[in-house]
Amino acid sequence: MNMQQFLTILALVTMAAICIQPVSAGDDEATTYYNIGQQAIANGAYEKALEYFDKVLASNTTLLGMGDGLMYTYKDKSGVLTELGRYDDALKTANDGIVLYPKSAGLWNNKGYALYKMGKYSDAADAYTKSVELDPTYIKGWINKGNALVKAGRSSDAVAAYSKALELDPRNTDATAGLADAKKSADSTLIFYGLIAVIAIGAIILFVRVRNGKEEAKPAGKGKEKK
Repeated sequence: MNMQQFLTILALVTMAAICIQPVSAGDDEATTYYNIGQQAIANGAYEKALEYFDKVLASNTTLLGMGDGLMYTYKDKSGVLTELGRYDDALKTANDGIVLYPKSAGLWNNKGYALYKMGKYSDAADAYTKSVELDPTYIKGWINKGNALVKAGRSSDAVAAYSKALELDPRNTDATAGLADAKKSADSTLIFYGLIAVIAIGAIILFVRVRNGKEEAKPAGKGKEKK
């Protein structure tokens, strides 16, 4: 190879290096915005976090989409919107994410959180159920499901959810407290319905006795007089 050929090849390699920039997650604009949003959440600055998550979704999210970054953006944005009291927007964001990532336990959990805050406890319990079906080891999902079931008046079912959480983490204080409250509520419900049943049975017995007593006290009818 002569000097002219060498210089030509060197020039071509140099031009390629200049024109073709290396792509990495660290240089990706969407990733940068996402990391700033995460830091904002850590500092409790939810409005700022929301601003940067919106910037993520407005950017080229190709690199984020290669991993879990885009899924976490939808999940975290939904959570932030719920914390800000924007429940309808939070629910929409969670649903948008679920369309792309239907098997994300975290997205289903955050959908349940938005529904819970909206007072839709049965719907929230359904979303949490989907979350733990996708990830049976998701302790937070089991606890949240228990909380929603208690609010929905299904304390007996809540006991099972909290118990599952304690199987996974026997020292979890939230699950322990939730289980104790659910058991009390379930016991109170049984006592209440038991009293209702006793009162109903007593009322029926009293009614029968009073009716029978009236029939016994009723004088025998006289026959018609003959003309």
